[in-house]
Amino acid sequence: MAGENKFQLTEHAHDERQEETIKVEEIREALINCEILQDYPDDPRGASCLVLGYSRERPIHIVCGQAKNQWLLIITVYIPGLPKWVDARTRAK
Repeated sequence: MAGENKFQLTEHAHDERQEETIKVEEIREALINCEILQDYPDDPRGASCLVLGYSRERPIHIVCGQAKNQWLLIITVYIPGLPKWVDARTRAK
């Protein structure tokens, strides 16, 4: 149902969330006003995308797709930073 904010985390996303000390509530907050940074429609594991959202002032990257139960599937979640990211929107070369 609309407005229920249903999503599930993969085991990998749960592990990354704990490693980066990201709370589930922060993921929910980041998803509310997120923007798509990269779209992966042809990923062999299923269509997915990388989104950027914020929890308070902290940027959070979330790779998500669609679970079999139609919920949002959180594949991984992390705080963007060096060496992979120059800033929240710019991938390092």
